[in-house]
Amino acid sequence: MNKRVLLVTGGGRGIGAATARLAATREYEVCLTYLRNRSAAEGVAAAINDAGGAARVMQADVSIESDVVHLFRAVDEECGRITALVNNAGMLETQMRVDEMDAGRITRVFAANVVGAMLCCREAVRRMSTRYGGTGGVIVNLSSAAARLGSPGEYVDYAAAKAAIDTLTIGLAREVGAEGVRVNAVRPGLIHTEIHASGGEPERVARLAASIPMKRGGTADEVASSILWLLSDEATYVNGAILDVTGGR
Repeated sequence: MNKRVLLVTGGGRGIGAATARLAATREYEVCLTYLRNRSAAEGVAAAINDAGGAARVMQADVSIESDVVHLFRAVDEECGRITALVNNAGMLETQMRVDEMDAGRITRVFAANVVGAMLCCREAVRRMSTRYGGTGGVIVNLSSAAARLGSPGEYVDYAAAKAAIDTLTIGLAREVGAEGVRVNAVRPGLIHTEIHASGGEPERVARLAASIPMKRGGTADEVASSILWLLSDEATYVNGAILDVTGGR
């Protein structure tokens, strides 16, 4: 088997950490990034390495182009040519209505969630695509059910950013599908992760659980399983797809 190198952005917690851990059990060498919380990322990597896998930690702010360029060069040097990318890094800000938002907040949300993902896609394609001498690869973008639902009164800016991720996924999949690169997205619903606390409501999943047909929030591991399926050879004819992992919501 050829070496498989996976880059997971925002891999220190939540869905990113679960994806890194699961990928390591599937014989991926994992590079995971963090923005500020180095200890959390190092904890994930240590657990992978202690279990016999291979993981490295790299710092990057994906909204900054120079950081992304440096990140991918570091992956080239330390791990080898990337074969898979999971664009997981993202953020949201405190719940509020659109008429309360300022341009600074909107810019931050789009920089982290959209600009970062597009820059990482660019660098991955430059390494994976047969147009650049690559041998192919897979990209999975993290969207959100918010892209369909709009998150009124809470995170319309975040929802709009994730809708952009859906469009990025479809457009890029059609752009590079003939170059050996598959591009898909996973659209999680209400998942038990720390992101809700950063929005100001740690118990948001519990509050909204009744609106989910399955009557419960999902887990990061359940989302990670869907991501790994899209990365796998079981999904070799899946391109430009957006997979809802929402419990039916």
